[in-house]
Amino acid sequence: MTARGRITDPLRAGGITLTVIAVLAVLGIWRTPYDPTAFAVRLRLAAPTLAHPFGTDEFGRDVLSRVLAGAHLSLAIGFGAMLVSLLLGVPLGLLAAFDRGWLGAAIMRAADLAISLPPILLGLLILAVTPPSLGKTILAVGLVYVPIMVRLARAVALGLLEEDFVQAARARGEGAVSILVREILPNAWPPIIVECGLRVTFAILLGASLSFLGLGPQPPSSEWGLMIAESRQFLDQAPWLALAPGLCLCALLVAVNATGEGLRARLDPSHG
Repeated sequence: MTARGRITDPLRAGGITLTVIAVLAVLGIWRTPYDPTAFAVRLRLAAPTLAHPFGTDEFGRDVLSRVLAGAHLSLAIGFGAMLVSLLLGVPLGLLAAFDRGWLGAAIMRAADLAISLPPILLGLLILAVTPPSLGKTILAVGLVYVPIMVRLARAVALGLLEEDFVQAARARGEGAVSILVREILPNAWPPIIVECGLRVTFAILLGASLSFLGLGPQPPSSEWGLMIAESRQFLDQAPWLALAPGLCLCALLVAVNATGEGLRARLDPSHG
């Protein structure tokens, strides 16, 4: 296999899988084989069949329909959290790179303090003070990864500040804002986007973990982490309740990670 083939294969495979999951997630919002919230007590804990490929849960709800209906929630948490971390972390990181005084030092010390805390603990601290919901989970997971974006954006900006094109802009008399917008940002995006592609995996997993602990979307939501949590008491008699969302979550994580690794190989060959 050629070097180019080795680079593009993970990106292609991950991208195709992620696209399929995204399409199913969108379709799951509007249409599923059965109503994902409808109770059917007579079908309670039914094993997988052709009519119900993933079986039914303790209320007789079709597990396949619930998995499809909840797919967009896991995607929303992962990609929404990364958007939050980008919007907050990148400006703060660039500001810390430009400001060599007390403000830049304060930003970095706060980022270092936040990074020292385990992500799950930081997420719990953010969510513990307010009632759980999807939006708050996205915000909490996004805030967890803001310090990482701050450090990354600052490191990238510090390297670019020494480049000749930035020095030339300074020699022309351009101000800090102009240099930031016209010179630094266009060249800083590739490594930042690559890092985001890899961090989405952790964001999805953290979001599912928080939902598993009851701090994400609440019942009757079919978020995959919540579905796994609700299936714990039925693992002996109905293992498919946890298996279905668990496998889907693993497939999503593998697809996102492969896409991120493919982007890294494409945009930053030094890591390959």
